[in-house]
Amino acid sequence: MTVRNEIHRLVADAFYRAQAAGDLPALELPEFAVERPARPEHGDFAVSLALRLARAARMPPLRIAEAISRQINRPDFLARVEVAPPGFINFFLDDRWLCRQVDEILAAGADYGRVPAAEPLNIQVEFVSANPVGPLHVGNGRGAVLGSTLASILELAGHRVTREYYINDAGSQMDAFYRSLWARYLQALGHEAEFPADGYPGQYLVDIAREVVAEHGDRFVRMPEAEGRLALGKVGVEKVLGLIRRDLADLRVEFDVWYSEQSLYSSGLFDKVLGLLRERGFVEEREGALWFVSTALGEDKDNVLIRSNGLPTYFASDIAYHYDKFAIRGFDRVIDIWGADHQGHVPRMKAAIQALGFDPDRLTIILTQMVTLRRGAEVVRLSKRTGEIISLREVIDEVGADACRYFFLSKSADTQMDFDLELAKQQTQENPVYYIQYAHARICSILRNAAERGLDYAGGDVARLGHPAELRLIRRLIQLPELVENAAQTLEPHHFPHYALDLADEFHAFYEQCRVISEDLELSRARLKLVRATQTVLANTLRIMGINAPERM
Repeated sequence: MTVRNEIHRLVADAFYRAQAAGDLPALELPEFAVERPARPEHGDFAVSLALRLARAARMPPLRIAEAISRQINRPDFLARVEVAPPGFINFFLDDRWLCRQVDEILAAGADYGRVPAAEPLNIQVEFVSANPVGPLHVGNGRGAVLGSTLASILELAGHRVTREYYINDAGSQMDAFYRSLWARYLQALGHEAEFPADGYPGQYLVDIAREVVAEHGDRFVRMPEAEGRLALGKVGVEKVLGLIRRDLADLRVEFDVWYSEQSLYSSGLFDKVLGLLRERGFVEEREGALWFVSTALGEDKDNVLIRSNGLPTYFASDIAYHYDKFAIRGFDRVIDIWGADHQGHVPRMKAAIQALGFDPDRLTIILTQMVTLRRGAEVVRLSKRTGEIISLREVIDEVGADACRYFFLSKSADTQMDFDLELAKQQTQENPVYYIQYAHARICSILRNAAERGLDYAGGDVARLGHPAELRLIRRLIQLPELVENAAQTLEPHHFPHYALDLADEFHAFYEQCRVISEDLELSRARLKLVRATQTVLANTLRIMGINAPERM
């Protein structure tokens, strides 16, 4: 249990004891939070429960806070509990307990930050899921980093997680891709071919067509056109998926499942789910099309499932796909990470989940906002090399995976972000990625230096610690489990880059104020223990974010 949770339990127990003692009226305990005060003189944690109770209890909040505070059984991790106007209860951690946490961190090692789940869930995180019609763009990269980091956090919080990529390999966009590639293929063979008006014009298709010619020659034009176009299209899709897999691998993003949309149709699952919706009264035929009656579930309008030309909408296949998630594979919770352009798709997807007989709250949809690339003050829109939209590949090649992951993760998903390519490449303290990694490399250098001098931190006595800079650093170190727990609940991994930066700040401040290796060998060993614990926490934090922890820079 994290310190924050333990304080929450202490306050709740004290509330009921205060009622039993007659100091508080019979009231239900409302939801309350354990906060971290902005100013250290207000303690390590604070609770404002008394302010919430004042009106219902018809008592001054200060008096309520005092009644609760008197009933708190103070454990050894608390130095004191204070009541402050207008009704806060402030909690101060014990310095000796803080120092002992250094040994706890070292004992946990790579598992430090892992927290048990009260109710372990089987969770699917579906992210990226870009159509296999072209290379990934920077917006896909943001979703990829968000999804992979969130999956790691959920695992650390005790859940079973499946990372999934939904391959949209069916529908009208694939038809346009097949026709585009067919035209480029014919052109690569020296034939006249008109490029379709709704085609994909990127240079990548020209390159793929040339690869196909080199590998297969004119094999596909020797088939009946419809058959040849389909066979060529499948080869093209595999090549695009190869590019996507390569880019994601270089961004350190991995998937457990690659799920084909086409399989929904070939397996008969799509027809089964459509029949289920029909049986439940949520399908109507109007204007030659099939409609999902969303208005029966509170939506503003109904939505088309099968167009009048007989082709299913992507909404229809999404319903079948989510039926597979909940009914067939049995996920307790599903988290979809989509681009901002899917905002209108969210409420109807929730309605569809309800229509299938599942609790719509089991589906969480996170929308990632757009990424603007900059070089300092200048907005960058097109690639200098190709004159087209800048691909994720180009950004990875220019700034590296570490910088990509840090910057993509540094803002909340629901806010637009600026990605400064020049800042991301700087090897200065202004670049937060470099600054954090330099802190880890400096720690490794200190430990190597100690080893060369024959100093073994394992025998250090943490009771020798107590300098204000040491205590501030330890306070920062013990926040990691709490951060994991909070992020698993709120699904907000963007706090980790800022935590890593704050931790690096605290370490650098400690290093400037406290000489680690000195003539006092016992103090040196104790401080080396603290340095090693800092390395553990910083490396664990970087690993959660998928960022390297270099030993030399």
